[in-house]
Amino acid sequence: MKKTFLRIFSNQTFVIPLLLIFANSPVFAQTYAEKLGWPKDKKVVIFHVDDAGMSRESNEGTFQSLEGGIATSCSVMMPCPWAGTFMRETKGKAPIDAGLHLVLTSEWKGYRWEPLAGKSLVPGLHDPEGSFWHTVEEVVAHASPEEVYIELKAQIDRSLNMGIRPTHLDSHMGTVFAHPKFLEKYIQLGVEYGIPVMFPGGNNVLLEECQQAPVIQKLKAEGKYVEGMELPKIEILEQAPLLGEKIWAMGLPVLDDLHTMSGDWKPATAGYSPKEHADYKVAEFKRILAKMQPGLAMVIVHSTTHNENFDTISGSGRSRQADLDAMRSPDLKSYIEQNGIILTTWREVMERRKNVNE
Repeated sequence: MKKTFLRIFSNQTFVIPLLLIFANSPVFAQTYAEKLGWPKDKKVVIFHVDDAGMSRESNEGTFQSLEGGIATSCSVMMPCPWAGTFMRETKGKAPIDAGLHLVLTSEWKGYRWEPLAGKSLVPGLHDPEGSFWHTVEEVVAHASPEEVYIELKAQIDRSLNMGIRPTHLDSHMGTVFAHPKFLEKYIQLGVEYGIPVMFPGGNNVLLEECQQAPVIQKLKAEGKYVEGMELPKIEILEQAPLLGEKIWAMGLPVLDDLHTMSGDWKPATAGYSPKEHADYKVAEFKRILAKMQPGLAMVIVHSTTHNENFDTISGSGRSRQADLDAMRSPDLKSYIEQNGIILTTWREVMERRKNVNE
């Protein structure tokens, strides 16, 4: 399973630079959802499908989640082989909330992609094979912020040249969040193009859970975990509201919260069926929606149709199929409706931001 951007935080090399990125503040006078015009105390959610364009199966899973499920948004990996096909096919469908899953890594062993800008302009983004580096750490070690800016701009321009304006920007494997200067370039591009950037600058209750999960896992492995025990505060969650306020002041919307780890969800028992896996994820989605505080949250999934071909790319196919099945679950849809949870898109979020007078 590929890393989410939260996973890279387990490497302490990145802790100090990331102190200026994420935060958890217990009290917010007003949520970003309220600032965008939604009623107070409402939970507003973007169910977001990552990795469109990565493979044919990724495209199929994304379309199925959007057209027949509760997913409301997706993002496309423009350097990947199936990105062009995905973008072309969107033109023949009802308007799709499609942003860009900005790519700086190519993590799989036998299925790779390379920078769009070319080696002469971004040599530090190419590994010895000519592809992006496998890991976030390698990108930080070899690439300059200027190269990151050039490559991400090339990915945005490819979409625009195809006649499709991205509804938002986010980051594959969270690489732009691994270095302050990378993050600066990411935000700069959002402002220059007037495209929202994914950034959680609010209460971050779900984000904190995602951050604490590997800590709990480690404590359990060491036999030190006790249910309900106080966990250490995560330093990198201390300054996000400050940066969120700056992004908001630049005219872009900001999230109140973010959830990224549905890919890790699976039943504790061995030999579970695909249906049992999907049912488990539905129950977990209900749990985090209940735990979520009022505000605007993005919940990331990786909906993919699972087959033998995808197994040649990654061992995550079963989990991705379960995400897809959960997105199409009538039970989950009913839960959302019964609890008055509002589903939205990045397109609507940006339109609301434009109408805020500040």
